[in-house]
Amino acid sequence: PGDVIIDGGNSKYTDDVARAKKLAALGLKYLDVGTSGGVWGLDRGYCLMIGGDRESYERLQPIFHALAPAPAGSSPAAGAKSAEQGYLYCGPAGSAHFVKMIHNGIEYGMMQAFAEGFEILQKADAPSVPESQRYNLDLHAIAEVWRHGSVISSWLLDLLELALEQDPNLEEYSGVVNDSGEGQWTIEAAFTAGVPATVLAHALFARYRSRLNPAFGDKVLSALRKGFGGHLEPKKK
Repeated sequence: PGDVIIDGGNSKYTDDVARAKKLAALGLKYLDVGTSGGVWGLDRGYCLMIGGDRESYERLQPIFHALAPAPAGSSPAAGAKSAEQGYLYCGPAGSAHFVKMIHNGIEYGMMQAFAEGFEILQKADAPSVPESQRYNLDLHAIAEVWRHGSVISSWLLDLLELALEQDPNLEEYSGVVNDSGEGQWTIEAAFTAGVPATVLAHALFARYRSRLNPAFGDKVLSALRKGFGGHLEPKKK
């Protein structure tokens, strides 16, 4: 009794609510912690979203501070200011995994935008394009120039530039894109709240479609998933 159980994975927030109640009856505390940062978090620190028993969060705050991208030599911050150090107490049980779920839904949409845009660039010299309007474009160079001063510069674009530098045509990827559940849960939450999350829904359905008819844009998605999370996709047959 009094011990704290932390779930730092991508669990469904409704499960957290049930677990917290069950564990409380046993005298155990429970924290759900949404964790972002992928395989790079070991060096960069992890963005942490924390929910559950507030007293347990405050007692364990030095742990979250140590894992987050907090500046070297800094001390744990109180309240909302901890967000500036890369971690945040979100609220009662389930709130943190709810926030992380929406984070991943947004991630799907951002990735899909890059996927579609780069597929248009890649097909700019397709036979269906009028000959006078065909362009043989250097996708890696485009990704690189957009990283410097562009409005759409981002860590995702950084990862895509690295992937295109190593494999300009992304030939090592099958283009079959998996999803780990959070995108679907985000759309379910949108239904419940009555929010027309059209971009996020499209991004999820695009992953389903990739398993039937993968395209170049789906290879972009596979490259990004491998880049930030180490997710390995099936090799091209």
